[in-house]
Amino acid sequence: MAHTPTRTGSCPVPPPGSRSIDEILAAARARLRRLDPEQAHLAVRGGALLVDIRPAGQRAAHGTVPGALAVERNVLEWRFDPRCAARLPQAVGYDVPVIVLCQEGCTSSLAAAALQDLGLHQATDVAGGFAAWRIAGLPTLGPTPPLRPSPAAPPVTAGRAPR
Repeated sequence: MAHTPTRTGSCPVPPPGSRSIDEILAAARARLRRLDPEQAHLAVRGGALLVDIRPAGQRAAHGTVPGALAVERNVLEWRFDPRCAARLPQAVGYDVPVIVLCQEGCTSSLAAAALQDLGLHQATDVAGGFAAWRIAGLPTLGPTPPLRPSPAAPPVTAGRAPR
């Protein structure tokens, strides 16, 4: 029988044994040795595999990390399970150092914990995600943040370009 949530105020009453997403995220992160962007960059230079799990639209809108392997979140476990016929060539065993990257570092924690559940004991993620990677000034490709006009630039008026 399906559980029908009961409302108390604006929050449904959680079923026994359930956990909030904050609790699930904290439990996932407790299992990881998360890397800041600089540590992740050094690990990748040392042979770790950086896996960008963001959807294509997010990668197009925000940019990418050169050399990162794009594997969207919905297929990650199938692509990295060494026992799965749909695995990637990089999924050669359980010792592959995989560093997961998302936009802000939340989904990547859940994904890295899922890879650990598969047995990839070195799986971790980038704290702060792609946004922190870009802020750290590490290599990226794609859209750049919009430039702010210089305070000395003449104002643009409707229908006329500055002279």
